[in-house]
Amino acid sequence: MALEIFGDRWSLLIVRDVMVRGYRTFQEFLQSGEGIASNVLAERLKRLRAAGILTAQRADGDGRKICYQLTQKGVDLAPAVLDIFLWSAMYEPTAAPPAVVERMAHNREQIVQEVRRRWAAKDPTPVLPRFGDAR
Repeated sequence: MALEIFGDRWSLLIVRDVMVRGYRTFQEFLQSGEGIASNVLAERLKRLRAAGILTAQRADGDGRKICYQLTQKGVDLAPAVLDIFLWSAMYEPTAAPPAVVERMAHNREQIVQEVRRRWAAKDPTPVLPRFGDAR
């Protein structure tokens, strides 16, 4: 089942961006610097909603804008997403500064707890500073 949901790079990157970077809107995902096509993004957001990983709501003050948030099921992915990021940073180049990767590795449980706290408080502030963004 997990591979059906995360069998492609885009779904995992979307979850990471909601969880760590605080992204909420289609445009934020589209402009993240990853190079995802708009039709692929729309399909992955739909798939993640159908899997119960994300929810979507109209933005306050602008009913045309949709804001995505993790569900409890989605936020429970925090330890796995963090482990995948740390594993990848050991073997592949990353846009994350080495100090950020080291902080994540040494404070793994605190970062997971901060993701959970911000989710419960509906706080979209990024858990980590935004790095590698195209903006």
